Amino acid sequence: MAAVAAKPDSQRVGFVGFVGAGRMAEAIAQGLIRAGKVEAQHVLASAPTDRNLCHFRLLPPNARVLRVSPNLPCVVQEGAMVMARGRHAGNSEAELLQTLLEACGQCEEVPEAHVDIHTGLSGSGVAFVCMFSEALAEGAIKMGMPSGLAHRLAAQTLLGTAKMLLQKGQHPAQLRTDTCTPGGTTIHGLHVLEQGGLRAATMSAVEAATCRAKELSRK
Repeated sequence: MAAVAAKPDSQRVGFVGFVGAGRMAEAIAQGLIRAGKVEAQHVLASAPTDRNLCHFRLLPPNARVLRVSPNLPCVVQEGAMVMARGRHAGNSEAELLQTLLEACGQCEEVPEAHVDIHTGLSGSGVAFVCMFSEALAEGAIKMGMPSGLAHRLAAQTLLGTAKMLLQKGQHPAQLRTDTCTPGGTTIHGLHVLEQGGLRAATMSAVEAATCRAKELSRK
């Protein structure tokens, strides 16, 4: 949870306070500082907490609460974030928070029921993608490529693919199909991934992370 105070007629905010000071709060804070939205001395943080919006219903009626789910790439201003409004949060508060967070990446407003799903998809998804990037590189290393080069190329491959999907608005299946040629290298590799259960394992990982996020938010 973050508290925000805006300066009149300014693109900056007066201060940002985080209720919860873990890695995600640090990622957002670093992203905001790098984007010039807030100065480092105006970032305040409390002890960590993990609460959903219903836990804040005992606050005074004029308390306007929005729940944010970020991810670690906020550090490099490429975060994938969602936010959900509390009962008393209006359009002005939502617009202010969304404008602020978009300095750290992409932020979309969703129903609160989707916030825990986002944790499984984009929060934990960072680790899932890192594991896949590591596996890509290790495949190349196994075939004789130097480690550093393999890891750089694997990361760039993921980055370039993500940019194509976002810029073209394509479904991933279409780009995957476009990459394949009859009897070529890609279709042979995809066959092995399907045999290994990559698709089902990834779906199950997102489901497991989402279920755990829901358990934690109820505590």
